[in-house]
Amino acid sequence: MGSSETASQLEQRAITASRQKAPEHLLLRAIRGEQVERPPVWAMRQAGRWDPEFRRIRADRPFFDFTEDVDSAVQATLCPRRFGVDAIILFYDITTLPVAMGLPFTLQSGAGPVPEKPVRTLADVERLDPEPSPSHYAHVLELLRRVKTELAGQLPVIAFAGAPFTVATYCIATGKDLPQTRRFVGEQPRAWEELLQRLQHATIRFLRTLIEAGADVYQVFDSWAGMLNPLEYDIWAQPHHQAIFAAVRQAPGILFVKECSYLDLMCASGANVISLGTRHDLQAALRRYPHLVFQGNIDFRILREGTPEDVRRAVWRCLDASGGQRHIVNLNHGLDKDTPVANFAAYVQAVQEWRRTREIL
Repeated sequence: MGSSETASQLEQRAITASRQKAPEHLLLRAIRGEQVERPPVWAMRQAGRWDPEFRRIRADRPFFDFTEDVDSAVQATLCPRRFGVDAIILFYDITTLPVAMGLPFTLQSGAGPVPEKPVRTLADVERLDPEPSPSHYAHVLELLRRVKTELAGQLPVIAFAGAPFTVATYCIATGKDLPQTRRFVGEQPRAWEELLQRLQHATIRFLRTLIEAGADVYQVFDSWAGMLNPLEYDIWAQPHHQAIFAAVRQAPGILFVKECSYLDLMCASGANVISLGTRHDLQAALRRYPHLVFQGNIDFRILREGTPEDVRRAVWRCLDASGGQRHIVNLNHGLDKDTPVANFAAYVQAVQEWRRTREIL
């Protein structure tokens, strides 16, 4: 290596070296449908309030202040590494993108992220920038760069975004209150449609930017879309899923819709991986959709309320159903804040021990 290389050239060499290692990651091999020695395991909200180390790093700071402090966000993101997870998901919030578009949020106890000035009219929507400069989410890019450097290719990094429907409900301050969302749509149909379109456009650019900066995988969260009726899902969710996954092909994508009854539509979204809830039959899904990989299917409540042995049994039942192939072990929802640390450790360990345990049996 010549001493004349600039800092940016050195950084690019590091990213290139990391990408050369990426195809060997267990998660990426599983996503490609390759035969793997065991399924990969990670969890939504694996960096979160359930972990005393995470709480120590946060130290009661306001949520958005915490996420935008890159030093702390790097530490928080990497907390789950000590448990042996097979992927690291970056620590930020799905409202990061609408904030970058020009809509500030605050986190209110019991209410989640709330916009300072909720979208109410078409004029409000038209003030949102559908092509925000990456400088408006520079802390996420710096977080990604530093996490990649710290991991040095040891684990793949997952970026994420909220899907337009779910993010739009936060922008209009209705969240999971579906009757209120329907009321807004009835009163402001043009504003609603333009909001979804702008969020779709911004989401595509956001994810592409993160992938270009080194993210190995991305996940799209449409947490509240599973509550929609079939017609609403066809109009407000499915077209946007398809548009995002069709446009963002530089890395594999995962679709998460909490306990969604429209599995056929999820599987037609264009995502490489479909995240399942407990309502789904994992074995049947693997048979019916042989071209896809599935994620999840374990009830987060078992980790919150059960014993480590309960957790192990639940994980092993899930893996017996999948056979350990075309499956990424995850939960049907994010880790609850009251999850015991011992249960998360048992969850990861059960995956690592499953095949050996079944060979003994």
